[in-house]
Order: sequence, then structure tokens, then C-alpha cells
Amino acid sequence: MADQLPKALGQLLREAQARLAAAAVDDPALDARLIVEHFSGTTRTQAIADPERKVDAGLVAEIDAALRRRAGGEPVHRILGYREFYGLRLSLSPETLEPRPDTETLVEAMLPFVRAVAVQEGECRILDLGTGTGAIALTLLSAVPTAKATGVDLSAGALATAARNAGQLGLAGRFTALQSDWFEKVFGRYHVIVANPPYIPSEDIGNLQDEVRNFDPCLALDGGADGLNPYRIIAAEAARFLETEGRIAVEIGHTQHNEVREIFAAAGYVPRGAFRDLGGNDRVIVFEAIKP
Repeated sequence: MADQLPKALGQLLREAQARLAAAAVDDPALDARLIVEHFSGTTRTQAIADPERKVDAGLVAEIDAALRRRAGGEPVHRILGYREFYGLRLSLSPETLEPRPDTETLVEAMLPFVRAVAVQEGECRILDLGTGTGAIALTLLSAVPTAKATGVDLSAGALATAARNAGQLGLAGRFTALQSDWFEKVFGRYHVIVANPPYIPSEDIGNLQDEVRNFDPCLALDGGADGLNPYRIIAAEAARFLETEGRIAVEIGHTQHNEVREIFAAAGYVPRGAFRDLGGNDRVIVFEAIKP
């Protein structure tokens, strides 16, 4: 708004929280703080130590616009344009999923193996299918300096975001963005194949939370009629790209454990670990090909 006036930081925070609470936002205090701090360039410490600190009118107007978006249902991290994932700040775009803490389970599951391969082989080659923001691949690269990753996505916009994140994190030299429909344009062999594929059954998309359904890209959510199509593709085609004794790790929907295990078993894989997220739900399965 053009007619905004400067305001004290403490007052801004109180008003922001009240607006979001009135809009029935889940965590109005946290979201108000994130928005006010981001757009005013202030910190929580400053808000506590200097609540009378003036925030100029232009920034107050930006905060007002952001609060209107949040009150209208847009997720707070979409408004901020980034999300923290495993300690890394990742830029978001309309073409990418917002990386969520559940997916950190996959990183935790694979880090020991990636580190072990890197020590044994001098490097670890990672293929990240449906890379989105690059969250999984870039987190593994950040933790293992001799790892290299190729991030595959069908969306050019998602790949541009992943490449930008790689650059911002100083990982561009070890990250390759590849536009491909799953394995269509992939070449070479990898020690690790990871994926957080679309796994929502098509008919369930309409029942998702508004913040997911209206703001996450459908391409990254829709797993086909039963939500399992991507797992069938990965299980059927991965062998040509996986090194001997390599591993595949996939994120799954919390009710899909048995079905995904059966799909990979039929393609010649054995499970090497199953992992639950912080909520106690089945979230990740790691597979290895059965040796001939």
C-alpha cells in the first residue's frame, strides 16, 4: 500500500500475528515472525532487544502484501522464496515441490553409504530422479566433498532452480542438471539412485491440503491411478544405470511400503533398509539388486 507509514518492529510483529491468527493460519506467531524478519531485514534478537526500532514505510508495505498472501492460503516459504532443508537454504520456484522435513529421512538413510563409497572409490556418483530444487542431491554433495550428482527433471523450470541452488551453495562444479523423462536421456552408471517421486494417486490430488494442492506443481504430486507408476518405472529401468552393489533409495507414501517392496522385488531387488520419518510413518526404502 502506498499510504503505509513507518512502524515499530514490535508493533509490526504483534499486528502481523493478529492478522494471521484471524485468518486461522496454523502457526500465526511463527509465520508472522518469518515474514516480518525476512522483509524488514531484522532478526529475532533485534525484535527482543529493540522493539521500538523503526521499519520504514516501503518495507511495511512489503510486509502487508506478504501477510495478505499468507492469509489467503499461500504457504509462508513460497512467499519468502526459499526453504531450509538439512541446514541448506534452497530457493523455490512454482515448478518445484517445497522440500519438507520428511524427505530429510532419505538423506539420513543414504549418507553413510555415500560416504563409504566415496572413501572406497574416491568418488560417489549420484543420480537424483525428479530433483526439483535439488534438495536431496545437493545435501548429499554438501556432506560428501568427493560426490558428484546428476539431477534429472522433466521440468525446465525446476532444473533452472536446482542449478541456481547448486551455484548459490558453491556446488555447481559437482552438479549436472539434465532434462529427461525419468531415464530417457540418462547415461552412465551411478553408485546411488535416489528419488522422491510423485506418489499421490490421481484421484486423491483434490483431497490434499490447499497449501499443497494449490501451490505444489501437480507434475511432482501425481503418481498415476494408484500412485505407484513412478516406482514401476524406476524398478524396471534402473539396472542399466546402477553400478554393481549400488543402491536405490526412494521416498514413499506412508501406506505404500508393501506395494513398493513388491514392485522392486519383482524387478530383482532386495530391501537393504526401511526408514521412518519423525512422525513415525514409513517414508524411505533402500534397495540393492540381487546378485546373479
